[in-house]
Amino acid sequence: MPLEMDDARFDALVDDALDAIPDELARLVRNVVVLVEELPPAEEPQDLLGLYDGVALTERDSSVVPGLPDRILIFRRPLLEMCESEDELVEEVRITVVHEVAHHFGIDDDRLHDLGWG
Repeated sequence: MPLEMDDARFDALVDDALDAIPDELARLVRNVVVLVEELPPAEEPQDLLGLYDGVALTERDSSVVPGLPDRILIFRRPLLEMCESEDELVEEVRITVVHEVAHHFGIDDDRLHDLGWG
């Protein structure tokens, strides 16, 4: 049975995970919005926990016009379904947020797995 949690508490877990990112890194995150969605988009695997939608800093050049922010999407239902306790959920949300912020810095999935943030 999936873990249950109201939206406000879940959003607070995401906020806490963002607040835990070291200031020296957080200052480098620009024009990025973090959103909580119930489920991944239909074209994505439905057990996806998070998604970075944007152009990584390492791939930007003068042709990238600043405009709409990059997006980090955190998917509530898959996270709730994979966790058996609130402590486990707190850890998985933290890992997911760090994982997606790392994509903003151009760190790919293979490297994140090597670092233990897969």
